Amino acid sequence: MTHPAIEPNPSCPLCHGTGGRLVWQGARAGGALRVIHAEEAGFPAFYRVVWAAHVAEFSDLPDAQRQWCMDAVVAVELALRAMTPAPRKINVAALGNMVPHLHWHVIARYSGDSHFPGSVWAAAQRERNAALEAELTAQLPAAEARMVAALERLVAA
Repeated sequence: MTHPAIEPNPSCPLCHGTGGRLVWQGARAGGALRVIHAEEAGFPAFYRVVWAAHVAEFSDLPDAQRQWCMDAVVAVELALRAMTPAPRKINVAALGNMVPHLHWHVIARYSGDSHFPGSVWAAAQRERNAALEAELTAQLPAAEARMVAALERLVAA
């Protein structure tokens, strides 16, 4: 399979901005990516792993780059799973319908969040839980330190 030429798309927000608060960026296996805190209201532990080059589909990447991308997604997931209280579930999604630039959503979900058990993009099931959101927000620096350490180990490997 030949892989498409990778050029920035002038209308893509992920080609011309970080897409959220930058947590980490780096390169390995001939590909670069970044991890951002999505800053989505009601979901403090919502992160995205964004492939730096403009490609729409995961299958557009060569094997080594696909593995690197998935290794990064797993590093973010494991950092979120270590939070206390432990998430009820980690949601991982790569939709790209609105922004066709390869990125993965990695979201720690809690039974007390406003949309659980539905998707974060579905209708709310209950009011937002300000106490839970504050508790999780306070833990983000430690979770992000775990992410960064794991990602740096991956780059150094």
